Amino acid sequence: MIKRQNTRVVKIGDKYLGGDNPILIQSMTNTKTKDVNGTINQILELERLGCDIIRVAVLDKEDAYSISEIKKGIHIPLVADIHFDPELAIIAIKQGVDKIRLNPGNIRNKDKIIEIVNLCKEYQIPIRIGVNAGSLPKGYEVNAQNMIKAAKDHISILEELDFHDIVLSIKASNCDLAVEAYKLAAETFPYPLHVGITEAGTAFKGLITSSIGLYRILSLGIGNTIRVSLSDDPKYEIMAAKNILKELKLKDKVPVITSCPTCGRTQIDLIKYAKTVEEYLYTVNKDIHVAVMGCIVNGPGEAREADLGIAGGKGEAIIFKKGEIIKKVKESEIIPELQKEIDKM
Repeated sequence: MIKRQNTRVVKIGDKYLGGDNPILIQSMTNTKTKDVNGTINQILELERLGCDIIRVAVLDKEDAYSISEIKKGIHIPLVADIHFDPELAIIAIKQGVDKIRLNPGNIRNKDKIIEIVNLCKEYQIPIRIGVNAGSLPKGYEVNAQNMIKAAKDHISILEELDFHDIVLSIKASNCDLAVEAYKLAAETFPYPLHVGITEAGTAFKGLITSSIGLYRILSLGIGNTIRVSLSDDPKYEIMAAKNILKELKLKDKVPVITSCPTCGRTQIDLIKYAKTVEEYLYTVNKDIHVAVMGCIVNGPGEAREADLGIAGGKGEAIIFKKGEIIKKVKESEIIPELQKEIDKM
């Protein structure tokens, strides 16, 4: 079992980060925040798949004033992502946001920093400081030590104002650099760490890079919340994060799907069915193993360890449970019938 590093506990909405609390999964919407309905709909879909915390970009006052309406339509803590403009942070806080992502060192007006901090104290809102290797201050060579130095510059501003409800991220797109930076951060700061490999890439490349980097960091006991950053639909970030946490035994009640790689014997659209079943499983809060196999020649046998599964035939499929066939269905009935069996488990 992984021994988790102890940190300060920070409250965000109705959830807690740090200490021995579970690692929470985050994502970020790619809608325009001022598109309230579109943003709410995307967040609800991410909630359905297992997202714990969601972040939205706040680029202008219209975005900031949309927060109160978005909050009414969702059920998980909402984070406002703000850069440089203190007025947007002030509006977002007053609109009921649960956390702000802001680097105080990027705000030149000290009075505004004090106002933001006082409001965060009043509304009991934490601040996430985010340091990225690609956006270090001018003159800083890119290395883990300078990433920590940049984090200290931001954190010291808040600590001097007696503010300690801080979450820190210290990301890089290079796995080795990210691992080194997070190890130093865990040794240096008492605050919860939001972990991720930034700008990891498309769903294909980004998933590989994020999985390697996050596995290495989390296996050290470092990390209190994670995001798998992908250039794709945010739903894949949630699905990937759940799998990574499950493989590290840091999250339970995450279904497992196995599927065969397809071959010339396959007579159903196996790839389509595997993807459909996989996505459905992420809405199921159970420890269940489901197999999607391409043919009945050896499907039930190869997947006998699965709790439930299908094996395709020509225009049909068999559904099996613990390796035993329980029914034969038409191809059009594969998904609804399998979902019924999943729901019974």
